[in-house]
Amino acid sequence: MAISSSFLSPFLLILALFLLLYVSPLNQNHLPLRLSPSTPPPPPPSPPQTHLQTPLQLTPAPSPAKAERSPPLDAPPPSTTSATKPRSDSLSHFQKKSKTERIEEGLARARAAIRNAIRTQNFTSDREETYIPTGCVYRNAFAFHQSHIEMVKRFKVWAYREGEKPLVHGGPMSYIYSIEGQFIDEMERGNSIFMARHPDEAHAFFLPISITKIVNFFYRLDPWHFPLLPIFTDYVNVVATKYPYWNRSSGADHFMLSCHDWAPEIIKKDRKYFKNFIRVLCNANTSEGFIPTRDISLPEYNLKGYPKHTLGPPRLGLPPSKRTILAFFAGAAHGDIRSMLFEHWKNKDQQVQVYENLPKKKNYHKLMGQTKFCLCPSGSEVASPRVVEAMYQECVPVIISDFYTLPFSEVLDWSKFAVFIPPKRIPEIKMILEGISQRRYLMLQKRVKQVARHFELNRPAKPFDVIHMVLHSVWLRRLNIKLTHNIL
Repeated sequence: MAISSSFLSPFLLILALFLLLYVSPLNQNHLPLRLSPSTPPPPPPSPPQTHLQTPLQLTPAPSPAKAERSPPLDAPPPSTTSATKPRSDSLSHFQKKSKTERIEEGLARARAAIRNAIRTQNFTSDREETYIPTGCVYRNAFAFHQSHIEMVKRFKVWAYREGEKPLVHGGPMSYIYSIEGQFIDEMERGNSIFMARHPDEAHAFFLPISITKIVNFFYRLDPWHFPLLPIFTDYVNVVATKYPYWNRSSGADHFMLSCHDWAPEIIKKDRKYFKNFIRVLCNANTSEGFIPTRDISLPEYNLKGYPKHTLGPPRLGLPPSKRTILAFFAGAAHGDIRSMLFEHWKNKDQQVQVYENLPKKKNYHKLMGQTKFCLCPSGSEVASPRVVEAMYQECVPVIISDFYTLPFSEVLDWSKFAVFIPPKRIPEIKMILEGISQRRYLMLQKRVKQVARHFELNRPAKPFDVIHMVLHSVWLRRLNIKLTHNIL
């Protein structure tokens, strides 16, 4: 039976309209996510100032390859028409991206979110936060909070598994270098939300080697020739040879952590080789090669050990109105700064109580809890556990040091909750502290209470505590670099 031309024309018109609507960009259900090949890469490193202009949201699952094997049920059939070819090219471009490129695009989105928080003075989150940092103790509270949100959402760390105990995969859990062992143990127990399941998905790489263990083990054997530098360098060479990650970044996304006084020495054998490597150190002395923009200052802890292990001192801080001691310090006599402190103040004033050996009847932490200003002088090295102990007792820390980069100073504005006295003004300590008005002191003490949570040690770690803050410092430095050598 013949079909008349009068019937065919309307039918073809309807069919053409249907096809037009089907492939139209208005029909969003049938269009995959686009990442335009012409989109420029993010600008060179400059953390909160760089951003990726494309709005593509990368999600961990399904992977691009899996998505290709299992297309959506409502996807249109394959077509060779010019209308569908751009979609195919865009999807193919996305699927061909290396793991390194996908990681870098996620970091670019984090930079954009942080930059937006700075611009809008607000932060955005898809989850309920337990803590919102406010106030002037932060250099930028909105940027810090948004950065922490992005870190929890994205940041993954791979701890290398090479090496054996006692030199690797463990460290001191108590006494003066205890934060070293506590951090290594936290990262290797497998419970941290920041641990990567595979090195290819990691943003940063942790070398779980204990400088304290190396020193304790080999120094006793030969104190004049113990091989600290060769052991550490050999470990780096092992992982650099076995994996592509160190060479990809020249070590810029790798870090180690140690509280031992000699830890800064590890890069002296080949400074050029380690020029990008991140060192997380208690001995954060800028006069000895510590670089604040690359390295990270680590708070020092003096945790009790056997038979009763603790994660911090008891909290014995009194309300400001009941603190009757102006200033307090008790500690060993080592270093020029402490020698000067003892010369001028040891056992000489009831308002500025300075002890080399605390009388047995006196309780160290109780005295700190009764004190307005806790003196934190450097010893043989710049760091001192008294900074952390002051935070636990909500006592205003008085920093007496040269060349010391204070912990988390890229986020915290220490001038807003601490007092700084140059070593040369040690004879004026009482005059300086008595010159601080009661109103000023109450403001400083209130701010100490506000930042104290960043110095709490928890196991497992909790948001905004010291372990999270250390990782956040690593995260910020990772945002400062952009990898160009791809891992497929």
